[in-house]
Amino acid sequence: MHLVSYFVVIDDGYVLLVDHRNAKLWLPPGGHVEQGEHPRVTVGRELEEELGFVASHPIEAPLFVTITATVGLTAGHIDASLWYVLRASRHQSIKFDEREFEDICWFPFNEVPFERADPHMKRFLAKLAISEKV
Repeated sequence: MHLVSYFVVIDDGYVLLVDHRNAKLWLPPGGHVEQGEHPRVTVGRELEEELGFVASHPIEAPLFVTITATVGLTAGHIDASLWYVLRASRHQSIKFDEREFEDICWFPFNEVPFERADPHMKRFLAKLAISEKV
């Protein structure tokens, strides 16, 4: 089992997803937590490595936790994933890691390609919507 820190980048009803080469899915960016690394540190490190920018606000506690069997080219293990929420402008420049991702895209929440996304994405967005109203 691997511990993963996902960071879901949002902006005014849009979510940034990456077309992951190995998983063959649209996923939030993120990565495996390294030995001795705090999962929030993983978010900061992976944000810079994968998207080329730093968070403009403190990283809060994860909003969501999931356990998922991996698919695609990395099938065969289980990921325990912490889902962190980051806010960023969808108009800012992003330099994504082309070795890891085919593409990136800002999707309106209601246009996420759920049939080719993390199986928990719909539940995550529902929980996000509830937490944003509080």
